[in-house]
Amino acid sequence: MSGANEANAQTELPEPDRLDGFAHPRMASEFVGNAAAEEALLKAYMSGRLPHAWLLTGGEGIGKATLAYRFARFLLSRTDDGAGARPADMSTQPGSRVSAQVAALAHPNLLLLRRPWLPDKKRLATAVTIAEARRLRRFFGHTAGAGKWRVVIIDRAEELNAAAANALLKNLEEPPPDCVFLLVCGAPGRLPVTIRSRCRTLRFFPLDAGELETAVGAAFRAAGREPPASDLLRACVPLAQGSVGRALRLLEGGGSDLYARLIGLMARLPEMDYEGVHALADEISASPANEAYQLFFGLAGEALARISSHAATGEGAIGVEAELAGRLKGGYALAQWAGLWETIQRAKAEADALNLDRKNLVLATFFRLEETARETLG
Repeated sequence: MSGANEANAQTELPEPDRLDGFAHPRMASEFVGNAAAEEALLKAYMSGRLPHAWLLTGGEGIGKATLAYRFARFLLSRTDDGAGARPADMSTQPGSRVSAQVAALAHPNLLLLRRPWLPDKKRLATAVTIAEARRLRRFFGHTAGAGKWRVVIIDRAEELNAAAANALLKNLEEPPPDCVFLLVCGAPGRLPVTIRSRCRTLRFFPLDAGELETAVGAAFRAAGREPPASDLLRACVPLAQGSVGRALRLLEGGGSDLYARLIGLMARLPEMDYEGVHALADEISASPANEAYQLFFGLAGEALARISSHAATGEGAIGVEAELAGRLKGGYALAQWAGLWETIQRAKAEADALNLDRKNLVLATFFRLEETARETLG
């Protein structure tokens, strides 16, 4: 199979780090958060002594792969060794030839190693296999294309099996000239110490709320989609734990719809739409809906926290949440709402531990909301 055909085949198959409905990280033109990681790569390049192997570590969905491909595009666009060069950042033209080749995995100086697709089983392999690692020999065996640098990206390097890890180690021990290995890894402890010791570690951290909202908006725009409404996005941000990938999954997995239904019911407080409450409780307490059940309590808790915070400081909530906060009658009401979630959390923990009826717990949660609202809302 030719290099172009192999690249096309790779991009048409299911990819382990691509969320349905969104562009792959290699297609992202924007990089949000973890500026220190980008600065470290750029500084190392400009020093003229760029380490040949980097271990990009951190949680899922916080930009490791995005930066790996951003750095790959940058290097593959350069013809120098970095000494004396002073680029302002690592951005490249989105419509450039290099950007298009990287997006299609068709650049002759770029190699991606990851879990392969198993056509007979119609699924991804459970590990990065020795067959994948052997592609390194072919990659370094042919003459480099235009440009000085070659880049190897290992996606989810912790998933290398033992044979593949040994094959990679040989290349790290005797690296070809002008080659950079970028190991994207969420669990570095699963990598052999012999590999970790030959890489410079670049740590990534969860994005803050503002960065996360910006990154999610960029992901929707890159996919040609309208970003979610600000109140729905802000409801998912606290649950996303600083991960763009997790935020997108929450939004795509019904998190925004679930929040809309929850906040719609809360908007009527102290009145209660019992029909709507029972319908929601039926849906999220069914056994196949375990994720929705857990998500409901997370969304409710964050909403209550924002309402209490807004009532105390005037900040932290918008829309219905801000309206409810503005209706709280004094310090006593604030204390009641602040303590309400602790009560609900204890009830949920007890119900989970004793395997109590989930629907009754959801109904009880709304009844507690109704009772508290009648006592505290003006």
